[in-house]
Amino acid sequence: MRELVPAVRAEKLYKVFGRRADDAVRLLEQGKDKESVGKLGVTPAVIDASFEVEPGEIFVVMGLSGSGKSTLIRMLNGLLEPTSGAVYIDETKLTGLPSKELRALRQEKVSMVFQHFALLPHRTVLENAAYGLEIRQLPKAERLERANNALEMVGLTGWESHLPTQLSGGMRQRVGLARALAAGTDVMLMDEAFSALDPLIRREMQDQLVELQARLGKTIIFITHDLNEAMRLGDRIAMMRDGRIVQIGTSEEILQDPANDYVAQFVQDVDRSRVLTASAVMERSVAVVGARSGPRQALRTMREQQVAAAFVVDSDRKLVGVVRDAAVAEATRQGTESLTSLMDPEDVVAVSPDTVVAELLTPSAECPVPLAVVDEEKRLVGVIPRVTLLLALGGGAGESDGSSTSEDAAEPSSVSTEEVPS
Repeated sequence: MRELVPAVRAEKLYKVFGRRADDAVRLLEQGKDKESVGKLGVTPAVIDASFEVEPGEIFVVMGLSGSGKSTLIRMLNGLLEPTSGAVYIDETKLTGLPSKELRALRQEKVSMVFQHFALLPHRTVLENAAYGLEIRQLPKAERLERANNALEMVGLTGWESHLPTQLSGGMRQRVGLARALAAGTDVMLMDEAFSALDPLIRREMQDQLVELQARLGKTIIFITHDLNEAMRLGDRIAMMRDGRIVQIGTSEEILQDPANDYVAQFVQDVDRSRVLTASAVMERSVAVVGARSGPRQALRTMREQQVAAAFVVDSDRKLVGVVRDAAVAEATRQGTESLTSLMDPEDVVAVSPDTVVAELLTPSAECPVPLAVVDEEKRLVGVIPRVTLLLALGGGAGESDGSSTSEDAAEPSSVSTEEVPS
């Protein structure tokens, strides 16, 4: 089977401004730092940037002013020629393409949404949305139809005949987004696209972008200086500092395992409860017994694991319920053979792996046993003891040490794979 080709690939990109740019690249490749290279009278803006963006991914490039992120995105669509390195769109090498072929590639495969809207003030909303198609000389009827469809996607139906000056900032940015959508390209580059908007409108645009991407499957490279925006939007995030990419990972990976002190300091004030999900903090499925097991086996499992409850699963590992030690011990004395009558549905709370931690706090506080994490098929994939949740919120490790506290006496805190259905 043919391997999936990255939608965008950057290969050892350097961009140095100045007459001795090539000399500077050679020194940087030898390990010289940016400051010493600057003595050549040059400005290294991007240094040795390499990454791949998969089709349908939102890839966020995050960095403070001067980190090189805007220079990087301009190399990705050919607005800037790299000093060294190469950019590939699908399998086409963009770097070094003749001007005519480069323009054709940009028109057909890559569209861009700018920070300050870049609208033509004398043209209507519809004409602005169709402008890229006009440049490509598409028939008028086709370009207006595509522009209308794009305006509908971004919620601007009814505003087609208005001028940009009659719109709010958020609406103008929606026109810019519609123009990129009307172009029909698979790749969209967004350079600080929402930074000029007020916070409420900015959040609305973020929501809309995520919805559109899920619906259309566009590949999006999004530039921002806002870490919360990066973590909210990005499937993966590339953190930049002084022209270099210092870490690439998911929001959870960057938050839980920062590559260096710079990244750690950057993320220290992030609201972890809004970024981390159940899958990031859960432990392996714990103290589990099969539905066909009897109370005696359940009690043995709980004693071995030194816990006061056990999860019950069927032969497909789908969660059936949870049993508590007191009920199981009484059933053992009475000779009961089934676990079914011992399960209280109010004792177990099941959550999906992508539930954010903020939504786990209340159920965790109210549930006498750990939260059960189940997949789409309702199979038990992990558990979240209360102590583990608190550790994650406090910046500790995502897993507890397996010991129970008095407050968590009813919580299974370690995993038993013994006699668990496969």
